[in-house]
Amino acid sequence: MEFRYLGRSGLKVSEIAYGNWLTHGSQVEEDAARACVRAALDEGITTFDTADVYAGTRAEAVLGRALKGQRREGLEIFTKVFWPTGPGVNDRGLSRKHIVESVNGSLRRLETDYIDLYQAHRFDHETPLEETMRAFDDLVRQGKVLYVGVSEWRADEIERALKIADEMGFDRIISNQPQYSMLWRVIEGEIVPLCEREGVGQIVWSPIGQGVLTGKYKPGQPLPAGSRATDDKGGADMIKRFLTDDLLARVQELKPIADDLGLSMAQLAIAWTLQNPNVASAIVGASRPEQVADNARAAGVKLDAGVLKRIDEVLDPVVIRDPANTVSPPRRP
Repeated sequence: MEFRYLGRSGLKVSEIAYGNWLTHGSQVEEDAARACVRAALDEGITTFDTADVYAGTRAEAVLGRALKGQRREGLEIFTKVFWPTGPGVNDRGLSRKHIVESVNGSLRRLETDYIDLYQAHRFDHETPLEETMRAFDDLVRQGKVLYVGVSEWRADEIERALKIADEMGFDRIISNQPQYSMLWRVIEGEIVPLCEREGVGQIVWSPIGQGVLTGKYKPGQPLPAGSRATDDKGGADMIKRFLTDDLLARVQELKPIADDLGLSMAQLAIAWTLQNPNVASAIVGASRPEQVADNARAAGVKLDAGVLKRIDEVLDPVVIRDPANTVSPPRRP
């Protein structure tokens, strides 16, 4: 496993992070989830990403139990706050009340005394940003959180948060967690240039395009049984934008490129995201241990300019680049 600094901080993270969105506490039984976490540890993965909302808080609890007994100092545990975790009007968003209550719940479920990286899961248009940033800074000063980051924020929102931190002496955001893949490149135009300038690193999710970049979805053929595209717990909604015959046919053209490099298609897709120097880590999820092992082997892979050009020539007409695709809800859900 290879490691990179997260933004302009002293924190190193594994190039491959293990994430449990749509798996732990939901699609995957706990024994299988634990087996996947063990496989991640065996591959040298030290960075684990979750969120309080995943599987209605169950995902954090499953991850906490799976990591129990591991040397805490050797792990980087990330979680997030924003989406609803209860029925109350304050059980959501980035108010001081919800942040404080949520971090305490996450610490309890994860069975840890501190969270390495606490991330604002979306931008909260109903809470003053100064309130959110002060609450995060308080958690750092209390030792409950070591670093703070955001997820799926727009460039202007990140810039505003950094300005407030600088003016008020708060800990700065060191990371952003966006969707990023060969197919979904919306961060490249505005977010990456800002983050490179300001010392904010990317921890990217869905590097294999919800599974589409593995090549298992074929144009004109039925969706594979048991795949994310047939999942009724949220996965199908995310993947459907990629299930056009033209896009799927183009993905099949990537297989000779992967074969030439001795890589699986998933490894090629993950390695592609890691060629971006602003990306510190790519999050992979899995329902089986062998998937973790396959994905982890994308760490340290270098793709030359010729390979990157071939990939662009295949995919360019179907790549999504518009920064406007990064959106937080106008009101708390």
